[in-house]
This record gives sequence, structure tokens and C-alpha cells, in this order.
Amino acid sequence: MSKLRRRGRISDLGLQDTLNASVLWAERVADLAHAALIDELETWPKPGLVSPVDSGSHHDMDAGTLRRSAAAIRPYFAALVAAGRRDAGMNELRAIGLRAEAAMLAATGGVNAHRGAIFSLGLICAGAGVAGPVPASAEARAEAVARLWGGAIAGAPASTDSHGGRAARRYGVGGASAEAAAGFPTIRAVGLPALRLGRVHAPDDPEAARVQCFFALLAVLDDTNLLHRGGADGLTRARDAATAFLEAGGIAAPDWRDRAVAIHRGFVAARLSPGGCADLLATTLFLDALSREV
Repeated sequence: MSKLRRRGRISDLGLQDTLNASVLWAERVADLAHAALIDELETWPKPGLVSPVDSGSHHDMDAGTLRRSAAAIRPYFAALVAAGRRDAGMNELRAIGLRAEAAMLAATGGVNAHRGAIFSLGLICAGAGVAGPVPASAEARAEAVARLWGGAIAGAPASTDSHGGRAARRYGVGGASAEAAAGFPTIRAVGLPALRLGRVHAPDDPEAARVQCFFALLAVLDDTNLLHRGGADGLTRARDAATAFLEAGGIAAPDWRDRAVAIHRGFVAARLSPGGCADLLATTLFLDALSREV
């Protein structure tokens, strides 16, 4: 065999190894995104939201609905990693996201279970594709979304085809698009520190740490789902309840679970559902998991 042919085969093997590594990374990132959605679902108490315990303020979905949705959209997270790897533009990322939404609706019988999560987690998946399997902090991965696509996100027409989009426009808040365009500042400033604090307070109880993170997000976020269901008064009521929970010690208080359950029942009675906080909790968990992966 000539040296030229040997070099060609070695080069081909190197290319194949690179392709295999890219596929493995895309699948691993998709697994972590799916796991974050399941961890968010299984967090309890989570006022107003679906969990394995009950359906919260929702009459059109339950835990099974969300599990089917998460499974249906998982392949598209891998596709978004691959798209980021090849430097796809925002139009291609949006097209993949729309296919994920179609798969979600088919799996849930038309219920919007994870549209916001597809958007936020999908952008982080694409960013993980751009960066590849290299060490990076959760904060750095969040900021990368702003650096890569912040302008395109901010320049896109405001959505009016969802309850959250219409509420954002009506009440003059940024919503999920503004959060992503800025590199998820609420997650960096509030969500991640609260998750880490929760782990300090409850090192053997991952669910408790997630509850701490959720309430910290609820206390500060202009949640458009809350605005849609309860208006400005509903948002204020929800944020005040979360603030009171945290000021009483959060999950460090001996009766924290009873307090959280009471808040949950109040939200259900008022039909309040902080879906934006649920999406940010899942996104926080995803970023945290990615930061510990490599």
C-alpha cells in the first residue's frame, strides 16, 4: 500500500472518529435536556403546575402528557446540537423548533406542553453544538446564546400566537424571547445561585434544591403565563407568595413543604400557573447538568 493511500485511510478514520464524537455529543446533550424536563415535572410542590401528584391549575394535561411531550421532542434537541455544530443560521434553528412543536402537539393531542422549553432548551442545545464537548460553566453557556443569536432573537417579530406572547405584548414585559436574547440573565443571577444554595441546605434531597430554585425564580420573574391567567394582580400575588416563602427560610425551614403545598393550593384555587418559571427551572437544570458533563 502506498504512503498516499495509507494517509488517505488514516484521514478517513480520523474524520469518522470526529463524526462519531459529534453524534455522541448531540445524543448526550439531548439526553440531558430530556432529563431536565423530567426533573422539572417531578419537582413537588411546585405551585399551580403539573407534577406526578396532581395537575395543578391545568385541566388539559397531567404528568403523562408531559412525559409523552418530552419524549417526542427529545430527538429535535439532538438535531439542534447538530445544527449548531455546522453553524446553522436562525432560520434553520427555527425550522427544527417548529418540527419539535409539531411532534409535541401530535404526542399530546394538541396540548402545548413544552413550547417555551423547546425555545429555551433548544437554543442552549444549539450553543452546545457550536462549542462542542468542552468544559464550560453554566453561566458561560447561557451567555453564549446572547453572543451567537441575541440580535436575531431580539429582532424577530413579537409572537402573538400564544397566550404568553400576547400577555408579554399587553403588559409590556420581555417574556421568554427577551430572556434568551440577553443570555438568560434571570437564570444566571437567580436560578443557578438558588439551585446551588438549595443543595447546601439539602445535600441529600435534589428535589428540595429544585423547589428552592423554583421559588427564587417565581419571586422575580415577569411570568407571562401568570399575566395571562391572573393579570397584574395575579402576578403580584404569586411573586409575593414566593418572596414570603423564601423570607421564611425557603427549604431550610422545618415546615417548608407544608408552606409550599399551601401556596400550591392557593394557586390552584385561583387558576394561576407560572409556566414561564417552569421553563426557566428546566433551563436552569439543563445548564447546570451541561456544566458538570465535561
